[in-house]
Amino acid sequence: MSAFLYPVMLDVEGRPCLVVGGGGVAGRKIAGLLEAGARLTVVSPALVPAVLDIAREGRFRWWPREYAAGDVAGFSLVIVATDDRTVNAAVAAEARERGVWVNCADDPAHCSFILPSVVRRGPLTVAVSTGGTSPTMARMVREELETLLPADYGTLTELVGEVRRALHERGIAVEAQRWRAALDGELKRLVAAGRGAEARERLRERLGV
Repeated sequence: MSAFLYPVMLDVEGRPCLVVGGGGVAGRKIAGLLEAGARLTVVSPALVPAVLDIAREGRFRWWPREYAAGDVAGFSLVIVATDDRTVNAAVAAEARERGVWVNCADDPAHCSFILPSVVRRGPLTVAVSTGGTSPTMARMVREELETLLPADYGTLTELVGEVRRALHERGIAVEAQRWRAALDGELKRLVAAGRGAEARERLRERLGV
C-alpha cells in the first residue's frame, strides 16, 4: 500500500455493500454502513447478539454460512472482518480481481482503502488516519479531538449549512474570509445556549446579507 493515501468520503446510500464476518469488529462496520444508508448484505455462519438483533429487524440481508467464491459479485464495496486471515486474504483477492473496493480489518496489505477513526458532530465529520500504520495512534488523536469539539458543533454546522443554502438559492456568493469572520465566539455562544433564531440572524448580519 502507498505511503500516502488519498482521503475521500464515500456516498454509499442505496449502494450494495457486503460485510464478511459477524463478530464485534464486523458489527461496528455493519453499524457504520447502515448509518450511511448502504444496502447491506452480511455473510457469516453466526452473528454476535447485538448484530443478530439488527438482522432480526430486517435492516440487512444475512447469508448464514461461510464465505464462498463469487460472493463479492455485484457489490460496490466489501469489508471483511473475520478472525481467519486466510479467508480475509481470499475475499480481498477476489474483490481486487473484480475491481471492487475492499477493506480488511487490521490488515492494510490486503486493503484497497482504509477506514479512518471518526469524530461526528451532526453533519460535521472529522476523520483521522495513519494509513494503517497505527490504529492506536489514530484512536488516540480521535479521542483528543472529541474533547476539543463541543457537541453543539453539530447544531452550528447545520445552521451554517442552512444559511449557505439560502444564499445560494438567491445567487449570493460569500467569500471564505467573511464566513470565517462571521463564525465568531458570540455566534458559538448563542448556538451553545440553544438560541438558534438569534444565532441565525447574527450570522446573516455578520455576512452582510
